[in-house]
This record gives sequence, structure tokens and C-alpha cells, in this order.
Amino acid sequence: MDYEKVFQDAVDKVKAEGRYRVFAHLERHAGNFPHATRHHDDGSTSEVVVWCSNDYLGQAQNKDVLAALSEAGARMGVGSGGTRNIAGTTYLHGELEKELADLHGKEAALLFTSGYVSNDAAISTIAQLMPDCIILSDALNHASMIAGIRHSGCEKRIYRHNDVAHLEEILKELPKAAPKLIAFESVYSMDGDISPMAAICDLADKYNAMTYLDEVHAVGLYGERGGGVSEREGVAHRITVIEGTLAKAFGLMGGYIAGSEAMVDAVRCAAPGFIFTTTLPPPLVAGAITSIRHVRATNDLRVRHQERAQRLKDLLVEAGLPVMPSVTHIVPIMVGDALRCKQATDMLLDDYGVYIQPINYPTVPVGTERLRITPTPFHDDGVMDELVAALKDVWMRLQLQKAA
Repeated sequence: MDYEKVFQDAVDKVKAEGRYRVFAHLERHAGNFPHATRHHDDGSTSEVVVWCSNDYLGQAQNKDVLAALSEAGARMGVGSGGTRNIAGTTYLHGELEKELADLHGKEAALLFTSGYVSNDAAISTIAQLMPDCIILSDALNHASMIAGIRHSGCEKRIYRHNDVAHLEEILKELPKAAPKLIAFESVYSMDGDISPMAAICDLADKYNAMTYLDEVHAVGLYGERGGGVSEREGVAHRITVIEGTLAKAFGLMGGYIAGSEAMVDAVRCAAPGFIFTTTLPPPLVAGAITSIRHVRATNDLRVRHQERAQRLKDLLVEAGLPVMPSVTHIVPIMVGDALRCKQATDMLLDDYGVYIQPINYPTVPVGTERLRITPTPFHDDGVMDELVAALKDVWMRLQLQKAA
């Protein structure tokens, strides 16, 4: 067996399909988001505007967050010292979990090292704790949720995206006494649509099912306090498990679940993804506490965020660009071809100083490749106008399909 050839063939296949990912080496400017410096391989640099960051509210550069992070590092050191079960729990970890529980109106919360890990560990563990559990999963759920479902080893049923009628058809077929977990997201980050949360909760009540909600692209951004779409829709109390992240609206790193004391404690005791990994370092935890408190108390950030997203959508529609329908802050533009999507993003970066990464398979289905733009409160009218002008030029140069 020529092992190296196997690896090279795998890479060559991805390149041939136009899905090979090349990372731009960026140096973001603290206090000047969304501007950044791009470092080229030849040692030169150029200035760019970042349009695809999940740091939705610019909290990674919030002065108070930076100060809290720095102070905790100077006082407590930068490492956590181990897993939570051995030496990695500080009083800050407990404080952050209290903040997260309060944010979602739940009894308890549990920290993980990332949103991916929290979904994988929590879904698999919760399902394994219930003999013969059946998981019902939205067809467009995130890869981390799919991983958790697979690792649970439980029976799974897939329902069509946001299709509550199809979900009920499946539920009707299942024994009412059987433990069931309905797993879905609030904001689907590639299309920018929102799940029919209340209707799903109604079905869960009717068919004796638990609900597991991924709020990662909504927490901090929706609701009066930033509790997510479940807070905005007034259904957070009906959700069994709310999962979220510290890495998007809060600008740091980490994932979590929130729910009842008993459920959270059971996951804490049983989830390998929690038990056997080094925990978040104290400086990140301190920064997250400060960020959550700031975002929760600053609703005008959310108002500005939505206004910026809507303005950009309006500008793109006026320009005749193929903006996909979105009721959220996600602004997707359809390209429909992996090679041309990569060409467009390379051209935007090299010729216009616009940084947008291509979204290709396996993140989205083949034939639906797109640009995914995420405006923030800090993208002003000037950079928006420059973006639209650049996109119009690129669409013309590559002869890409415009809006019908």
C-alpha cells in the first residue's frame, strides 16, 4: 500500500472538484473591526475588509472583554491546569455557567470546549441515557449534531427541513411510550432561515418527546436579553435542552448546554467529551462572562446588527445579485458552482480587498455553492457600497448568473 498516494489522491480529488480550501493569513485590527491585514507568502501585506466572520457583534475586540481576559490571565495564569474533574475547574467556570443558565432561563448550564463538542457530547450522551431512544433530526442540522446522533448509536429518523407535517408523520409511526428526542436549530446558518419552534414544541408535547435546540447562530443576537430565537418567540421554557456557543456573538471560544439541573448533571457525569478534555482556560472564561453581561444589557447592538443586514440585502437586490431569501442576519448569494465560487472569492480578495470565503460541499449540497456574507454593526455604509460595487464587477467578469 502506497500510503502517501492515498493521501495525495484524496487532496487531488478535492482540488479537481473545486473544493480545496486555501486559508488567508489575516491579522485583525483590535478596535478597527472589520478591517484586517492580509499576510502573503512572499512577506508582503495588503489591507482587507472581513465579510464572513462569525464574530457577529465584534465582541472579540470589545475593550472591556479584552481587559477582563488580560486581568484574569495575569492573576490566574493562561492555562486551566487540566480537565474539570481533576484540576481544571475555577470559580470562574461556575460563574460562567450561572450566567448561561440565567441567559436562557434554565436551572443549570454546562461548559464544553467548543460548540461542536457540546453538540456531539450532549446529544450522544442524553440519547444513550434513555434506553431505546429515537432521535428525530432536521435534514439540515449541523455536522456536529449529526456526529452526536451517530455516536449515540440510537435509531434516527430524518424529517424534511422545517417541515412540521413530515415530522408529525414520523412521530405518529413511533410508540408514544418510547423516549424521543427532536433535534433542530433556531437559525440555519447557510440559508438564513428559522425553524418553526413553537410548532415543534407542540408536537413534542403531543407525542411525549424531548426537544434539543441548537441556538449557536442566534444566541446573543435575538431576544431582548440575547437569549436567542427561543427567547424572542417566548418558547425557551418549553425546550428541554438549549445548546449554544461563546464563539460567535460573544466573540470568544467554547460551547455549552442549558436545561434542568438533573439533565445537566447527568451529562456532566457521563459525557466523554466533557470528562476527558482539558477545559477552557480562565482568561477566556473571564472574557466570556464580561461579554455575555455586555451583550445581554446592550439591545441596541442587536437592533443595529439587524439594520445592517437588511440594508445590505436591499443593496444587493437593487444591484440584481442573486441574494437567497433570508429572514436573519445571514446574507447568502447563490453561485451554484464550486470552481466559479472559488474564482469569485479569490478575485474579491486579490483585486478588491474583500474577504469572503466560498461555501462549498460538504457544508452545502453540490450545486448550491454560495457566498455567505455576515454584516456586523461595524460594517458602515462606505464598506457596504464598496462591497456591492466589487460584487457587481466580479459577477460581470465571471459572467455569473444574476437574479431572475
